[in-house]
Parts: sequence; structure tokens; C-alpha cells
Amino acid sequence: MTQRSATNIDLVPRPTTLRRVEHCMGTVFSIEIGAPGCDPLVVEDVIRWLHWVDATFSTYQADSQLSRLGRGELGIDDCAPEVDEILTRCQLLETETSGYFSARAAGRLDPSGLVKGWAIQRASDLLTAAGSANHCVNGGGDVHCAGTAAGGGPWRVGIADPLQRGQLVAVVAGSDIAVATSGNAERGAHIINPHDRTSPIAIASVTLVGHELGATDAYATAAFAMGEDATAWIDTLAGYRGLVVFADGRQWASADFAR
Repeated sequence: MTQRSATNIDLVPRPTTLRRVEHCMGTVFSIEIGAPGCDPLVVEDVIRWLHWVDATFSTYQADSQLSRLGRGELGIDDCAPEVDEILTRCQLLETETSGYFSARAAGRLDPSGLVKGWAIQRASDLLTAAGSANHCVNGGGDVHCAGTAAGGGPWRVGIADPLQRGQLVAVVAGSDIAVATSGNAERGAHIINPHDRTSPIAIASVTLVGHELGATDAYATAAFAMGEDATAWIDTLAGYRGLVVFADGRQWASADFAR
């Protein structure tokens, strides 16, 4: 299962108790844990969790529960409880976004717009429960930062420029934040407007900053699917800040994004 990747954690050198990189879901995950740290075995549990999510929800693996459910080979009761949890949440998100977020946007079962952000959030929660107050989990551009970076300062997350590879359009700094970017820069036109089954071409990327990564990820997907209507919708999202980069290079930021 892959996902758009347009957000990069700004990994400046800093003292950490543990840093781990893992390939999963067709992308790269990084986990950075600061003091006071936690048992390294918990990090292995988190890595196993991420691989379990991939094996269960992958739309690329024919034998995943999600793929088999989509083909009608399994019923929802035959799947892990998390599958029902995700699909139920997708239905709620579809209502909240006026249909712009859909687990069947392209005509087949695919809740990827929620799954990776949800998995990263759960991974962060597992670390927190194990005693890690300060850590960052980054999965292919979806980022959840708990607590603070080294020295008590904010985490810094660079937002990649979708029009100029290797450049940044902004840096988000904060504590206890979730950052998700949606766009077609990395994988081409793969995000679909469920209402007309086309991929928006007027905008290049949408970045949202919130506190819970599952919803932040899904809302970013929905906003991108809205195309030029994304800016007005983002302004209605209480508790979220947004940045939109248009295909012609223009940028729009919500009133409180600078904060």
C-alpha cells in the first residue's frame, strides 16, 4: 500500500535515544525517540504493527484481507476488527467531507487515504503508552510529532515543494502536531474526485496540520479532491491549519497557518 509523499521531517542533527528506519507500505518510515525514551522492544512492536497493517490493508497484495474483502471472498466478520473500524470511520469521513473522501473513490475498495495516517497515529500512541513522551513517527510524508524535540524546542517538519523537487515551500514547527500532505507530485494523478472520477489538475498539493493524524490525513485527501474549492473548505475546519500550492505556483495559506 503506497500513499502520496510530499512532507518530509526536517531531521537536523540532535541527540536522540533511538532512531529507526524501516521500509513498509511501499515507502520509508522513520521513528525518532528523544529522552526519556522507552524500551527498544516496544519499537520492534511498533514495526511489527506497521507491517501487520500493510499485510491486512494493502490494495497491492492480492491475499490481504482488504483485497479479499473487496473481491467478496471474505465478509466483514471474517476480517480483523480493525478492518471494520477503518471502513466505519471512512463512512463517517465521507459524510463529513460531502463525499470528497471515499473508500471507493476510484470504484474499488481502497481506504488508503485514512489507513497510513491512522497506522502512524496508532504507532505514536503505542510509544506514548510505553513511556516515550517525545518522539516523531514519519511514514512517507505523513508525520506525527509527540511532545517536543531535543532541548524542549518544537519539532520542525519541512513541506516539500510539489513543483520543484528538493525544495521546501514551508516549515511547520510545533509540539504534539500531525502533518499530512496530499498531492500527485510523487505518484501522478492517483487522487480521484469521487463525484466525477477525475483527478484535480488546478492544485499541486494540500498540507493540513492538526493533532490526530488519521483525520488530518483523510481531510488532506478530501481537500485535494475538491480542487480549487479546497481553500474555502479548509477555512471551515476547526482546529486545522492548511497550505495549498496551486499548479501555477500560487500559494494559499489559512489565516492561522503562520502560527
